[in-house]
Amino acid sequence: MPEPLRLALALAAAGVPPLPLRHGKTPFGNCPACKNSGCGDRPNMKAAGPCRCPAPCHGWAAATTDPHVLTSPTWAPAWRHAVAVAYHPGGAGVTVVDLDDAAALAWARETLPATRIVPTTRGEHWIYRGTMRSSNAVRPGVDIKSTMAYARWLGPGTGTMTALPAVVCALVVKEPSMIRPAPPAITVRAQADGGECRHRTFAYLERGIAMAEQRITEARSAVHTTVYRTFLAVLSAHGRCGCLTDAHVARLFAAAQAKGESPRHCTDAWTNARTRLGL
Repeated sequence: MPEPLRLALALAAAGVPPLPLRHGKTPFGNCPACKNSGCGDRPNMKAAGPCRCPAPCHGWAAATTDPHVLTSPTWAPAWRHAVAVAYHPGGAGVTVVDLDDAAALAWARETLPATRIVPTTRGEHWIYRGTMRSSNAVRPGVDIKSTMAYARWLGPGTGTMTALPAVVCALVVKEPSMIRPAPPAITVRAQADGGECRHRTFAYLERGIAMAEQRITEARSAVHTTVYRTFLAVLSAHGRCGCLTDAHVARLFAAAQAKGESPRHCTDAWTNARTRLGL
């Protein structure tokens, strides 16, 4: 049995869907049946799953935990010529933050919560529990690999894997110009005792944003409606005193996008909520 196949079977048994890589760290070529992405790996499709073709193709879509597929005769040539093994992070329920250089590593160590780390040739993979939309070059030297993506398997890594943080989800927000704080349409009112508006206190505002993120994350159905109502609730509480910042709104957008909402849907929901409240 080829060593790459032996590793792939071990990964599959652990719930990690593998696929073979050829020279250049690229998947094996597409089969004729998959012309025009017929097997369903198109970037605009939300559903991720194993390729239905008889041979490895289309990168992440070929990844599978089915040992019968991995050891089938049609896959045998790929494993004989494979030089490495990759896996589908989203299929394993994880997200890989791929850090490619020293500057990216320095940023991660200063910004991201500690998690499991796998050394790479040029940097490190930081692996978080949870999935999100994949995107390349979210920052200089930083790629996100989760759903609809593959990452090279370089070992289990070290450290305890932690939950996917909002700061990572926020990296895939591609339209920052659409994320604007609610304007201070009404002057901030002082409390009767002369103190500052309580919305500006860190604990009160942070608790409100965290609860909104949780509400979106825990939605099991009607996600778009939940996102809109959550945005409406946040703006009702904080939209008139000018305490919301770009960072707060980006956290809400990131939580919504992690549930499958597009940046356009997030922007529309935010705009509609502001319009309803007259902001």
